[in-house]
Amino acid sequence: MKGADDIGTIIFLGIGTNQGDRLENMETAIALISASVGEILAVSGVYETEPWGFENNSKFLNSVVKVITRLSPQALLKKLQEIEEKLGRTRSLSRYSSRTIDIDILLYGNRIIRKKMLKVPHPLIPERRFVLVPLCDIEPEGVHPVLGKTFSDLLTECVDSGSVRKYYDKQLKSWTKQPE
Repeated sequence: MKGADDIGTIIFLGIGTNQGDRLENMETAIALISASVGEILAVSGVYETEPWGFENNSKFLNSVVKVITRLSPQALLKKLQEIEEKLGRTRSLSRYSSRTIDIDILLYGNRIIRKKMLKVPHPLIPERRFVLVPLCDIEPEGVHPVLGKTFSDLLTECVDSGSVRKYYDKQLKSWTKQPE
């Protein structure tokens, strides 16, 4: 998805949070993405979901953003980790845990990347309803670069039975909010 005039690459990021002021965490993350990663082209609705992969009473808020960036995949990963750290994310030994913010690179154009620290497209997209529902808000007919199926087809086929409930459907303030 890179243009001839090298305007950048269209990427999709999954954002999740289940600690603190969840909506504010999401707003701030999106503002920081806009300020340091690239232009935000679309933001899905915000969905409230059950924790995935671990037991916890704190529900997550999840959203997907479509961005155009000039960052390389590795530079993008580093920048997103800096944003997570700025928002209070601490890494634990457990792969799945509560967090103030989690930002995943879901797609980087049509690139397929399989490195130890970066796998794109995110390998769990087809298994996560909490990713597919917001992704379908903004790109239902987009095609998974490995599976060759649309995201709406993947959502139809998804066996994840976790609850995904619309939480917030207004335009997020972070499209215009300046990072602190």
